[in-house]
Order: sequence, then structure tokens, then C-alpha cells
Amino acid sequence: MTKKTLWRRFGNMLAVSVFSLAAGSASAYTGTECKEPGNCWQAKPGYPEQIAGSKYDPKHDPKELAKQQESIQAMEARNKQRVEHYKKTGKFIYDVKKIPAS
Repeated sequence: MTKKTLWRRFGNMLAVSVFSLAAGSASAYTGTECKEPGNCWQAKPGYPEQIAGSKYDPKHDPKELAKQQESIQAMEARNKQRVEHYKKTGKFIYDVKKIPAS
């Protein structure tokens, strides 16, 4: 055998052993210790029992939270205009700015 063939075989054996070690260690770790079926979340050490008032409390601004509701209401209003125009004319226009005022 040539040196090239020996190195190729050595490389293949090394790769197979690395992959088998990785596969064996991945299948042995479950990652969870469930308190009950379906309740497998575990807090990291130091994570508080009560979130409110801790450093993990997100303290959301009510104005920021209201933005999503406002955008949903605006979307529903545009959809209503599109549907009303379609019912009247039978022609669907996506851009509500192009719908003629009636």
C-alpha cells in the first residue's frame, strides 16, 4: 500500500470514530427531567420563582403593546373596504387608496 492510501484509510477511520462518538453522546442525553408529562421546562439556577419585579420582568409599555392591536384594527378596516367594494362592483381592488369614494 502507498502512503496516500494509508492516510486515506486513517482519515476515514478517524471520521467514522468521531461521528460514532458524537452520535452515541447525543442519544444518551435527554436534556429534560420532567416534573410530570408535558411539564419539562426547568429554570436555570438563580432564575426566580416569581418573574414580576425581578430583573427578568419585561416591563412592557402599554403604548407599545397597543400598537399591534391598532395595526390589526386598521387591517380589518381595509379588508372591510375591499370586501364592500367587491360586493358592489364585482371587481377586487387591493390598494384601498384606489377604491373610489362612494
